[in-house]
Amino acid sequence: MKAFLLFCAMLVSAADLHAVEVKEEAIVHAGTRFRVVKLEPAALQVVWKDEKGVPYRTFDKVQARFAREKKTVKFIANAGIFEMGGTPCGLHVENGKLLHPLNTREAAGNFYLKPTAVFSAGSVFTHEKQSASITETGIKAAREKRMEFQGGWMRTARLEVQSGPALLLEGRRHPAFKEGSENKLVRNGVGIDDKGRVVFAITAPGQVVNFWDFAGLFLKLGCKDALFLDGDISQMAVNPTAPIESNSFGAMFVVAE
Repeated sequence: MKAFLLFCAMLVSAADLHAVEVKEEAIVHAGTRFRVVKLEPAALQVVWKDEKGVPYRTFDKVQARFAREKKTVKFIANAGIFEMGGTPCGLHVENGKLLHPLNTREAAGNFYLKPTAVFSAGSVFTHEKQSASITETGIKAAREKRMEFQGGWMRTARLEVQSGPALLLEGRRHPAFKEGSENKLVRNGVGIDDKGRVVFAITAPGQVVNFWDFAGLFLKLGCKDALFLDGDISQMAVNPTAPIESNSFGAMFVVAE
C-alpha cells in the first residue's frame, strides 16, 4: 500500500513539472467584448482557505501561497457566489475533500435561481482521465442521496464548485433568461466545450452583458453546459507578473506551474 501511495505521489509530482501554457483570447459576441481562456481539466485547481483555515479572499494572497511552494500562478479567477466572510454558498470540494456541503435551499438571488449546477473537474485517481462536467444541482443531490442509501459516498472528483444560475444545460439556456434584457452587468462563468476543455469567460473591461447573450457566448464557444460564477465584482488574471490586489472573493480557480 505504501508503495502504491508513493507511486501516486510521483505521478502527481511529475505532472507538476510539465509546463502549463495559458492563453487568453479576445472574443466578440452580441456586440460585447469578452476575455476567454480554455484549459485542460488536469491543470485546474480551486482554493478557499490557507493551512490555518483562513480564507485567502484575494488574488495576491493566493499568489503568495503558491510562491512559497516555488510555483507561479498562471491563471486565477473567482469561483462562485459566496456569503459573508468568504464562505461559499454551496458545494466546495478541494483535492477530493468536502469543505462545504451542497446547498438545495430555496431563497432569492442568482445563486438560487434554479436550475443551478455543480462544476466538477479532475479525478482523485491519477490513472483516470482528468475530465470536467457540469451537473444540475437536483441531479447531483439525488446521486448523493442514492449513494448514502447504498451505504457510503466516496468523492472521486478532485474539485467541485456549486453556483447559479446554470447558463446552459444540454445546450439549452436557463428558462428565466430573456432575449434583449436590459439587465446587463459584468459577468464571469465557466463552461465545457466539445473538446472537453474548461472554458472561462468574463466581460472585457468596460463591457456588460445580459444573461441571454452570456449564455449565447458559451454556445458560440462550443459549450453545451455552462455555469454563471458571479457578477460585478468578478475578476480574472492571466499570466500576472506582479501581486494583484483584487476584490475580495470566496473560492478561486487557479492554474499554477
